[in-house]
Amino acid sequence: MRIVKLTDELRESILENMLKRSPGQYPEYEKTVNEILANVRENGDKALFEYTKKFDGFDLNAENILVTEAEIKEAYEALSDEYIAVIREAAENIRAFHVKQLRNSWFETKEDGSILGMRVSPISRAGVYVPGGKAAYPSSVLMNVIPAKVAGVKDIVMTTPPGKDGKVNAGTLVAADIAGVDRIYKVGGAQAIAAMAYGTASVPKTDKISGPGNIFVALAKKAVYGFVSIDSIAGPSEVMALCDETANPHYVAADLLSQAEHDELASAIMVTTSMEIAEQTAKEIDGYLLKLERAEIIRKSLDNYGYILVADTMDQAIETVNEIAPEHLEILTKNPWETMTKVKNAGAMFLGEYSSEPLGDYFAGPNHILPTNGTAKFFSPVSVDDFIKKSSIIAYSREGLAAVHKQVELFAKEEGLTAHANSVAVRFENE
Repeated sequence: MRIVKLTDELRESILENMLKRSPGQYPEYEKTVNEILANVRENGDKALFEYTKKFDGFDLNAENILVTEAEIKEAYEALSDEYIAVIREAAENIRAFHVKQLRNSWFETKEDGSILGMRVSPISRAGVYVPGGKAAYPSSVLMNVIPAKVAGVKDIVMTTPPGKDGKVNAGTLVAADIAGVDRIYKVGGAQAIAAMAYGTASVPKTDKISGPGNIFVALAKKAVYGFVSIDSIAGPSEVMALCDETANPHYVAADLLSQAEHDELASAIMVTTSMEIAEQTAKEIDGYLLKLERAEIIRKSLDNYGYILVADTMDQAIETVNEIAPEHLEILTKNPWETMTKVKNAGAMFLGEYSSEPLGDYFAGPNHILPTNGTAKFFSPVSVDDFIKKSSIIAYSREGLAAVHKQVELFAKEEGLTAHANSVAVRFENE
């Protein structure tokens, strides 16, 4: 893994290189995605069934598109009791964390009887997309579904591609059942996003679509935004480790590689004030690569988007963190809590050498669906807030309006909106 001296020019180069991984940088796929969306919008189930046959090799129809109770029972039987118990425990941790995010409606009454407030209510139906095959991640099922359940969403539907035999990944089904999904449909890809955005005879239209997917899914979510809400346009995974001379290179190397193994576009960056720690970490990485199963993928990831950056000062290192705004940030310094207060931009922060990033992926409770590609500067992790909506409440009394009607009328007239002014004025025209 390359070790380089950190400069302003290098930081800008890294940022530019990382942004090339954004789903928005693949216009060659957009035409295909738009054609799929248009076809499903116009032809509904017919298009869904044809695409599933073409891409997944399964003869989908209205009778077999919905996962049955028998299939869910079969999925439980396919997994070990130990694994199911871990899924349940993780689900409880995730639920407990997200319950603390719940918001309450509020109202304020003034002395004149006027009332202002905010009503908080859940969306009616959420749609969750889950990849299939080797990219099936039951942990992401929990992270998408549980916040929606905690928010009070009454109807949660899930789509996931079937195998050629029509079966769905067993872990995905068990996680969905434990999390509380109401219906699961055997359809994947951009066509599944279209179905949840527009609705078909079999798949209902949803209010929001969340969940990870390949480039076609990401571009489809981007295209349907506006017809429905979406969680985000997720890019490849990222991890950054902020280290001083107290960091443990053996741990740091392992944590960097835990994200590099996702795919060849994943990014793993270490920024440190210690050249000694940098060199030791590079050696540890070489040692791990001799025994890790996904070493080939990891090497390509590190060649493309892996860096060990050596900064002159911790302030320079933290400035780099804030500019890159990583999805996952591990803070491995002498006083990580103090360091954390200086970090402005990161999707999730892992403090101390025993807060390894995979803990957040699977078990701790905070959501692992995080902003990528620098969007942690203005986006947040998926939360209960993603599945609620807020309505402002305004209830003025006559006394309350009388006290301010002239100000409102003046404001409206100054904007040239005389009908606005009249709407208020008529209530006092006899005075």
